[in-house]
Amino acid sequence: MKKILLFLVLCVALASCSSYQYNTTRVEKMDFTPFKTYAWLPPVDSLSKSYFDNDIAKTNILDAANTALEAKGLQYSKDNPDLLFRYITIVNNKSRLVYGGGGYYGWGGPWGWYRPWFSPYYYGGGYYPVAKERYRYGHLIIEAIDRKTNAVIWQARGSGDVDNPEKAINNISKVAKGVIELFPVKTLKK
Repeated sequence: MKKILLFLVLCVALASCSSYQYNTTRVEKMDFTPFKTYAWLPPVDSLSKSYFDNDIAKTNILDAANTALEAKGLQYSKDNPDLLFRYITIVNNKSRLVYGGGGYYGWGGPWGWYRPWFSPYYYGGGYYPVAKERYRYGHLIIEAIDRKTNAVIWQARGSGDVDNPEKAINNISKVAKGVIELFPVKTLKK
C-alpha cells in the first residue's frame, strides 16, 4: 500500500513540475564554445496583448536568463560582446474543444430499455466535443545573434497556458531559465 501511495505522489509531483513546453532550433554545424561574452538587445515589441511588457516581467526574465547564462560560462559584457541576446513575449488567444461523456445508461437509459451496443463505451469512445473553450497561451522566445555576422544562430521558446497575469509574471523567470538551459553549451559544474 505504501508503494502505491508513493507512486501516486511521485506521479502527481512529476505532472505538476512542468506545464510549459520548450522547443529550440539552431545553426546545426556551428560550434558555440568560442562564445564567451554576451549582452542584451532591447525586447522585441509584440503585436499581441502581452502581460509581460512591464518592468517586473522584464527584470524577472533578464535576472533568470543572466543567471542561467553565467552557469554556462558566459559573462555579461557591454563592450564588444560575442553574442547579442534578445527576447520577445507573446500571448495569443486560442480555443480548444471541451469534451463531455456519454455515460453508461444501464437498464433504464434514455430509451427506456437496455442497449449496450449504443453505449459510447461499447465503441471504445465515451467522450465527444460539447463546446469550445477560449484560453490564453503565452510564449517567451529568446534568440542569440552572432555579433560578427549579425545573424540569428540560436532560438528557443517556452510556451504554456496563461491563466492569471500575476501568476504568469511570477513564473516567467522559471520559463526564462528553462529556455536558456536549451542553449547548446553545457552548464558548468558548481
